[in-house]
Amino acid sequence: MDVLFWQLVHLLIRDGYRIARMSERGDEIWLESGHWRSPTLVRLVRADFDWSRSLRLDIEYTWQFIRQMNGRKIGKGGRVVNVYVMAYPPVDDWEFLIAEPLPLSGAAGGAFHTLLIHSGNTGEMLPRLEEMTGSPLRPAPLVGEADPFAVAERLKHEVLTEWRRQREEERRIFEYGKPVFTRLLIIVQVAMFLILEWSGGSTDPSVLIRYGAKFNPLIEMGEWWRFLTPMFLHIGFLHLLTNTFALYYLGWTVERLYGSLRFLLIYTTAGFFGTLASFLFTPSISAGASGAIFGLFGALLYFGTVYRHLFFRTMGMNVISLIVVNLLFGLLVPGIDNAGHIGGLIGGFLAAGAVHLPKRAAWRRQMKALVAAALLAAAGLWAGFR
Repeated sequence: MDVLFWQLVHLLIRDGYRIARMSERGDEIWLESGHWRSPTLVRLVRADFDWSRSLRLDIEYTWQFIRQMNGRKIGKGGRVVNVYVMAYPPVDDWEFLIAEPLPLSGAAGGAFHTLLIHSGNTGEMLPRLEEMTGSPLRPAPLVGEADPFAVAERLKHEVLTEWRRQREEERRIFEYGKPVFTRLLIIVQVAMFLILEWSGGSTDPSVLIRYGAKFNPLIEMGEWWRFLTPMFLHIGFLHLLTNTFALYYLGWTVERLYGSLRFLLIYTTAGFFGTLASFLFTPSISAGASGAIFGLFGALLYFGTVYRHLFFRTMGMNVISLIVVNLLFGLLVPGIDNAGHIGGLIGGFLAAGAVHLPKRAAWRRQMKALVAAALLAAAGLWAGFR
């Protein structure tokens, strides 16, 4: 049964599952599928329970653990498959414990299934596990006089090697680039703020217009550079302070994920889309890096479409919560250019899709994002200048 346990882990990994969690002894392994719409989380346990009470307590503990996650790892229509691999089943009645799946709160349509595989029912249980995981699970029988302990150790070594490789790959994803342009952009916007203050004040409309703030009449007269220059200007010290902190934290993350050149393209594209949206929907003078910063949120959302599980395991819920809170804040508080924020968010997402992530080219997907960004920009400019 040790061999069967590690064979199942090995086969699931081969079919696209990744190890999400492993106990120190290696007798409990959580694996998650890469399916977007109907994800599956599999818990494999190599244990022998003499009595059904121990089995019931472990099932209840695991079910409560999953419920506390509020379905964030499971998603709509997903499932958890809790699998015990045993040499023999409990000596008393245990079948009723796994007869029906348990519901999952926070995961609409989701269910918590339990399977118990022992030496006497593998032929019956493996097809059920195949159906639940969507993976072909046909463990190879031991050949001749092969030592089962040696085979189990070899399979365990292969699984652990793959797990270390996955963890190293994930670590490298977050350390691809160095935050060169993040630092440079912070220096530029602080320098421009000091220039504005020296020239008469960063809250003076005439000073802002002179240095390139978004001013619709001048853009309509052909000063197209005002689609880009507002992202370097800020109105008042508090505006500068909040955007500088946001750029520092978000820029640091996005530039390390995408690399410096991709980051710069995402940032400037988002800034352009933010100003374009403000030009279309807000007649007042505006300035600030908020649209470009929301574009960094968009780039993180795009990262979540490529590495869904990694995104939600690390930053996903925080990113989504911050976007929602900031957009609601912009709707409730007067004077905030929410159109620019939404435009920047869309622009950043599309720009991230066009450049994609380093070392993971997806030309069809990138072309779609590029075409969508170009058409959206062309439609916005046409609507603004007609």
